[in-house]
Amino acid sequence: LQKLSGKGPLRGFRSRWFVFDPRRCYLYYFKGPQEPLPLGHLDIASACFSYHQPEAGAAAGGDEPAAFEVHGPGGAVTVLKAATRQDMTYWLQELQQKRWEYCNNLDAAKRDSRTSPTPSDFSKGLVAKDNPGTILSQNASAERARNILAVETSPTDLVGEQAASQPAPVQASAINFSLKQWSTEIKNSMSSLRKGSNENRKSVFYTTEEWELLDPTPKDLEDSMALEEKRKHLAEGNKGLTSSAFPFDFGRIPHKARRPLKDMIGSSKNRNSSDSSPTEWSSGNGSRLVSELQLKYQSQQEELEKLKKDLLSQKELVRLLQQTVRSSQYDKYFASHLCEGVPKDTLELLHQKDDQILGLNNQLEKLNLEKDSLQQEVKNLKCKVGELNERLGMLMETIQAKDEVIMKLSRQLSECEDSTSSQSGAINSPTASCTNKELQELDRLKDNLQGYKTQNKFLNKEILELSALRRNAEAREREWQAKYTSLEAKLCQIESKYLILLQEMKTPVCSEDQSPAREVITQLLEDALKAEPSEQPEQAFFKPHLVSEYDIYGFQTVPEDDEEEKLVAKSRALDLRSLSLSENREISTGVKWENYLASTMNREMMRCVELKNLIRSGIPHEHRSKMWKWCVSLHVKKFKDSAIPGYFQTLLQKALEKPNPASKQIELDLLRTLPNNKHYSSPTSEGIQKLRNVLLAFSWRNPDIGYCQGLNRLVAIALLYLEQEDAFWCLVTIVEVFMPRDYYTKTLLGSQVDQRVFKDLLSEKLPRLHAHFEQYKVDYTLITFNWFLVVFVDSVVSDILFKIWDSFLYEGPKVIFRFALALFKYKEEEILKLQDSMSIFKYLRYFTRTILDARRLTAIAFGDLNPFPLRQIRNRRAYHLEKVRLELTELEAIREDFLRERETCVEKRDLISDDEEDS
Repeated sequence: LQKLSGKGPLRGFRSRWFVFDPRRCYLYYFKGPQEPLPLGHLDIASACFSYHQPEAGAAAGGDEPAAFEVHGPGGAVTVLKAATRQDMTYWLQELQQKRWEYCNNLDAAKRDSRTSPTPSDFSKGLVAKDNPGTILSQNASAERARNILAVETSPTDLVGEQAASQPAPVQASAINFSLKQWSTEIKNSMSSLRKGSNENRKSVFYTTEEWELLDPTPKDLEDSMALEEKRKHLAEGNKGLTSSAFPFDFGRIPHKARRPLKDMIGSSKNRNSSDSSPTEWSSGNGSRLVSELQLKYQSQQEELEKLKKDLLSQKELVRLLQQTVRSSQYDKYFASHLCEGVPKDTLELLHQKDDQILGLNNQLEKLNLEKDSLQQEVKNLKCKVGELNERLGMLMETIQAKDEVIMKLSRQLSECEDSTSSQSGAINSPTASCTNKELQELDRLKDNLQGYKTQNKFLNKEILELSALRRNAEAREREWQAKYTSLEAKLCQIESKYLILLQEMKTPVCSEDQSPAREVITQLLEDALKAEPSEQPEQAFFKPHLVSEYDIYGFQTVPEDDEEEKLVAKSRALDLRSLSLSENREISTGVKWENYLASTMNREMMRCVELKNLIRSGIPHEHRSKMWKWCVSLHVKKFKDSAIPGYFQTLLQKALEKPNPASKQIELDLLRTLPNNKHYSSPTSEGIQKLRNVLLAFSWRNPDIGYCQGLNRLVAIALLYLEQEDAFWCLVTIVEVFMPRDYYTKTLLGSQVDQRVFKDLLSEKLPRLHAHFEQYKVDYTLITFNWFLVVFVDSVVSDILFKIWDSFLYEGPKVIFRFALALFKYKEEEILKLQDSMSIFKYLRYFTRTILDARRLTAIAFGDLNPFPLRQIRNRRAYHLEKVRLELTELEAIREDFLRERETCVEKRDLISDDEEDS
């Protein structure tokens, strides 16, 4: 489309590339299809559309440009122009449809806050099927009326992704120019003119019409060669002293090849007059005679010019000979009379000065000669211009005279034809002309009528949609007002009960058993734990659903068995809800994500500091599927490129056909993976089958590991946002790319090494806490071992868990060390207050689930703990790896000694080790 922009004399239509974003119902516009950042956007959800019916005769022109207006909030009007009326109609229909769908299918709360649509529109995996979104009841009559008033149209090649390869439509009425483009074109033209040798340099000027550079005649070539020789002689004398920096050499172009402007104008007039004349004409004998005389006169003029040039060259030769004679006489005289008794150095100096004087005199004479020649050339050119003007005038007079003769003959011919047909067509002629005019007028009126009908249908549809949207907004406002009143009443009741409780706690007036505080506490507990009323469905909307049974990820928020734990879990869920509602920074983060994703519509995402900072702040729920899939593809690109097509399906088919040693353990662990998540809570849950498929496929891909307890939880988290194949590659990324070798093998060698590395980092980053643990001999690696093995699954609240996974899938395993240290630093003061090992260890088992502020935890992980070089982690891993291997070797030697001793000792033969019992 073309957008009207600019101010003052620069205001005009400029071609822009438009992209519709369904997440926010915004129409972004870019400078071109390949631009990364948008110039701005139009809010389609709060806009209305209109266009003006063109003047008579333009309604039927479907190929002509057509403009329409987008009226935004605050009275802002944006004028857009489509290449054809068909494209304009298509754009208007599509924008209306997108606005209607967005305003009717969004959840009311999300529409008011202008956030993204429901996750089901953009997420993959299990969470996408868990949030169907609230669809408001639509007016059936309004929908039928919209269908009736819809205008059927189809887009042209200038709409859609294929339009990116099409050139932008050029509007003849709008002068869209750019000074930057002008300068670039001029530079390119100059560089192209400078290319090539000096001998073949030639200047070509382009005008609006196609002009040909005439080839010179042999005589013109001879003249130009003679002039060139003369200039070469002059240039040899001035060599090293003066040079011309001007790149064009107009003197080398033959005079006949230079087409004067008046000649161009005259030829243009000739062409126009010839186009307007009804018949063609050819020159007669007079014109041939004139042309012969002109050619003869021109040849004589050229002969005269040649003679003048010869005369000038002879004069120059005479001057040079005279100068040579004078110089030789002067030297002879100077040598014979003045050189007696003069020192040799002085003579040499005098000779040098004389040479300089002679050189300067020669240069002055040559410059005078060049000046005279140039003046003479200017005079010649003026004479030629005068001659050409005279010739042009003569030709114009001749053409005018011939035109008059042609017009006179044409009038006579038309009069003769009229006189012959006057008798037969005297009656029918007025009637036929009148009928033709009436038919033309009728066609014009029909075109206008069709155009006004189309405009009327569009405007009626626009009014109908706006009215329906206004009624929906009014109903939504009434519902929000009722809900606000209900919430205010409930708040007043709760505040009243809390005030009574506080007053009784401050100044008790009754005994403990008869105290009203006990009744208030009992009533508050009942209100907090009782189920939602189901007998009054009409009041369900006004009931504040602050805590639901499951969160957006499918995890159970409140347990069903323990009443005390149930109250604590509900309190924790309310705190999380309060944080999410009161944190204004989330809004700015969402806007940053929308702007960044809008900038990647026309280009691929790449690793950069901006994207890393956005991911560290947390990926929004609706974009997490897309970003996780991109991060996984980034890390396993080399594996995917080397794999055969359908690699995952091949592995899955092999796992279903042939039994695997790990399949038995996989089946045992399926229901124990995430029992508190509804997607994995029962054998019939959808996530169970997907989890089985991914684990079986991976066991065939990596037989060294096969299956390890902990992989099931990694896959279960990935499946919440990814499809089966993407979750499989996510597991490959974690096991084979991120984690060191032998991390998930039978010995868990890499996991043991990371615990020792973490001990070193804790002593360095949190020395007080490390000394506290050492003082009371608390082995905190018993707690942190599971953090590293399953990346905090079932260790932190779900909101924090998925933010950790966001950074983990982008940056790698270093994120685990960061957040593990951040969790300890978050609760460092509380841990330091504990003074015995039992209380410390008990607190460490559950303290991570009491951390709810994800923003503060992220600031500690990526801010307070800096610097955090990956090289340091790698060096310490290598150091501890050797130590652990030596320890495992010693343990294996002890085990072998024990087995040999058992075989030789009769009392120990009945003992069986755990490994042998498992086998």
